[in-house]
Amino acid sequence: MDNTGKFTGRSDVYAASRPGYAEELFGFLEDKRILTGGCTVADIGAGTGKFTKQLLDRGYTVYAVEPNEDMRRTAEALLGGTRGFLSVNGCDAATGLPDASADCVTAAQAFHWFDRDAFARECRRILKPGGYAVLVYNNRDAETDVIRENMDICRTYCPGFVSFSHGLDGIDLDGFFRNGYETVRFENDLYYDCDTFIKRMLSASYGLRGTDDGYTGFIVALTALFEKYEENGRMRVPNHTLAYFGRVV
Repeated sequence: MDNTGKFTGRSDVYAASRPGYAEELFGFLEDKRILTGGCTVADIGAGTGKFTKQLLDRGYTVYAVEPNEDMRRTAEALLGGTRGFLSVNGCDAATGLPDASADCVTAAQAFHWFDRDAFARECRRILKPGGYAVLVYNNRDAETDVIRENMDICRTYCPGFVSFSHGLDGIDLDGFFRNGYETVRFENDLYYDCDTFIKRMLSASYGLRGTDDGYTGFIVALTALFEKYEENGRMRVPNHTLAYFGRVV
């Protein structure tokens, strides 16, 4: 299975459980004039539209570019009819967008799946002069007990699990931006009930499916973890929103 198909069949749990991103990020990008009134954003690897929705809520026109039909159809069901929402069947290397059609390119929880060089070329093609690329992630705090124990469960049951670092370890961001980039971070702790926490884990590319060996044990272990750390029916997951931004030249 190539990267495009990794989330087929996961769109419902993805839409139900994946968190949004720190609202402070959008104000920051506006203060930096990376996002400006009336601008058009190309959100690449838009998935079910988590980041797209937050851009739409602030009044931007958004090309939500997503290659996985399952994810794209879910975004269309959730956001169809929203002013400024434009769904596009495209990918990192071939968005299908016109030349110089975007004031800003974003990729939220997606860049690690991309072909870095092909995506850079596509950014240069679709961005207007002076436009920025912004790579965004929600990152769980791996130095906390709850996250360490969560990772141990994933290592035990999920053959495809490596870490919660989203594959960014070892990725050459300098090679993507080439002219330098900046980083900004905002706290964005997440709160789950048990059902949503389990759906969050099942929404991951490495998450087990119901027919996989170990699925029942995985669910039992996740439930026990939730019960260990929950307070009043909710578990706090220490998390922050991290963004890398710069011009792709």
